[in-house]
Amino acid sequence: MALRVSILTREYPPHIYGGAGVHVGQLVPQLRKFTASVEVQCMGEPREGATAHAEDFPPGANAALRVLGADVSMANAIGEVDVIHSHTWYANFAGLIGSKFRDVPHVVTSHSLEPHRPWKAEQLGGGYRVSSWAERTAFEDAAAVISVSAGMRDDVLASYTSLDPDRVHVVKNGIDPEEFKPDHGTDVVDSLGVDRDRPLVVFVGRITRQKGLVHLVRAAQQFDPDTQLLLLAGAPDTPEIAAEFDQAFAELSRVRSGNVTWVQEMLPRASVRQVLTHATVFACPSVYEPLGIVNLEAMACETAVVASAVGGIPEVVVDGVTGSLVPYDPKRADDPAFVSTFEATFAEEINRLTRDPSLAASYGRAGRMRCIEEFSWEKIAQETVAVYEKAIAFHQSH
Repeated sequence: MALRVSILTREYPPHIYGGAGVHVGQLVPQLRKFTASVEVQCMGEPREGATAHAEDFPPGANAALRVLGADVSMANAIGEVDVIHSHTWYANFAGLIGSKFRDVPHVVTSHSLEPHRPWKAEQLGGGYRVSSWAERTAFEDAAAVISVSAGMRDDVLASYTSLDPDRVHVVKNGIDPEEFKPDHGTDVVDSLGVDRDRPLVVFVGRITRQKGLVHLVRAAQQFDPDTQLLLLAGAPDTPEIAAEFDQAFAELSRVRSGNVTWVQEMLPRASVRQVLTHATVFACPSVYEPLGIVNLEAMACETAVVASAVGGIPEVVVDGVTGSLVPYDPKRADDPAFVSTFEATFAEEINRLTRDPSLAASYGRAGRMRCIEEFSWEKIAQETVAVYEKAIAFHQSH
């Protein structure tokens, strides 16, 4: 069956800021190999390859309400298709009403779950209740739900207990090993002041509670003296997390003068690739992570990973093979003793690898091989089309 597909997303290249945007940007070209057509509806600035919808209605409204305004515009723009596939709560409402209007099945991909991100209430206020409602309603109504890891599938079923488990499928995130591969050039790392003769620990991500960057900054006080820390970290989500991070970063800078660099602007992906290649260790201290594409990017660049063992991360990082996993319990996030132990253990694992560069290198080589063998986007696109066919069959029978 030659399917016609509508992809609904907030992010689409070249304007992406998170894992969901990376996912959609990689998935769409591969889907076109196995379907009759793929249209893309996104939000924000006009761009090639997609129809963009501005988040400007109602003017001056809460951000979540303006997203719903864009969702209505997206639903209205959907063409003659066989299936609608939405990504994140930002586009879930568009998929919900678009599927009703077009009488076609709606598939949602669970990149994250609002019930697992309560800190977003700081950022969105009443909008968090709106985002939570939009996600729940869309998931419970969808013909199929795609989870990007087995851990995420468990979270989906625990969060939305009315869902039939047969409608929730695992299709993991992927990586393009031709885009992310070792880059031994030095222009980028030299421009950032990296000393290539000393161990380097790298973090890439947003400054949010989810990414756990404050934990890494505190842990870094216990790094070996010659270890460098490079943070490619974008603007904080809220004033509260900004203040918490600024305080931790100031203390770290005082303790480790000259060994810490914070790059706040978003670097091009090619530059990130070079930074990852030169890292001795990539650090991922997330307290919540459905899968973690950024770990795949590091692994594809032959870099060892030290990560918290949460969500789907253990399905990517193989402890003792491609990196080290550090136990973390989100339910004990308010326990200072537990948090302190987590940070100390994280530092210990990083020190273990920076002291043994041959072990770190072997983890890196194993990581790239795992990316090539297990996380091909072409394979992921084929699995996604198989879910579309199941969703169509479900829709027709109901």
